[in-house]
Amino acid sequence: MREDNSIEYKREYTADKFETARSLNQDLTFREAAEEFSRCGVAFGENQMRTLGIIGADDLYTNLGLLLSDQCAHTIKFAVFNGTKKGEFKTRKEVEGSVLRQMRSAFDFLSLSNNLAAAVSGLDRIEQYDYPEIAVREAMLNAIVHRDYGFSGSIIVNLYDDRIEFVSLGGLVPGLRAEDLFVGVSQPRNEKLANVFYRLKHIEAYGTGLRLIMQFYEGFEVKPEITATNGAFSLTLPNMNYARPIRAVRQPKPQHKAVLDYLRNNTYITNEIVQEILSVKQTRAYTIIREMVSENLIIKRGAGKEDNEYVLAG
Repeated sequence: MREDNSIEYKREYTADKFETARSLNQDLTFREAAEEFSRCGVAFGENQMRTLGIIGADDLYTNLGLLLSDQCAHTIKFAVFNGTKKGEFKTRKEVEGSVLRQMRSAFDFLSLSNNLAAAVSGLDRIEQYDYPEIAVREAMLNAIVHRDYGFSGSIIVNLYDDRIEFVSLGGLVPGLRAEDLFVGVSQPRNEKLANVFYRLKHIEAYGTGLRLIMQFYEGFEVKPEITATNGAFSLTLPNMNYARPIRAVRQPKPQHKAVLDYLRNNTYITNEIVQEILSVKQTRAYTIIREMVSENLIIKRGAGKEDNEYVLAG
């Protein structure tokens, strides 16, 4: 028989009971929650508070009410580091109050930390943020909505030069595995809190957030990572301006391919041979050779002006 004080039992108990349990603090105010509901165009009166589960059947505030109240004891802590390892701090910040206020404050802080970098490709100037704003939003919402509030510790967000780590307490809901999340399986730990965020249109259908995040990183070698233990859940987003894009393997042009095929069976090629195997004139053969040299497919053998022999590069 399982011990009642085991971590697994606590996780299952808090998942089922925490939101609906009576708040030990009944002296609650909801100024910040009311502002967020008003901003989103959603009514927030006593009837809505009962429907959402903020007020229980006993007419007392629940723990869900505590989370949404101005007196919420849980916080989000941010740490910005120099470099790619924990060491020297650039800055620290902690946000508190209603989880709805924390959400707004977290978005504001992360937006200020999301740098815009520019690169030049040919004649085009390409600008890109370190992190897709939607990916950051989804990761932060995931940490707020799905953490285990039965534990008192804060959500931790660590920002490095090459990544952001979102760490929340509670691990995965029992029965789920990390790989399940990549195929859209989702079981919210805090169903009533998730319903509040859904009503406010901050989240959409369950299970879509992680798949949406992964789509932004399809063209990059480094992907978002999930680490789940019995007591914690971590989601890491790579910095797009730090990670290398995947280089597309470009297929050579048909005429280039014919030249390369010839060189794989012969020591060198000349302008005259190019004319012969491609059935082109001298000027066109010279253009093809010049293109292949500029793309580092072939190199000239010999340094003299009259040298007209080319070999495979590398």
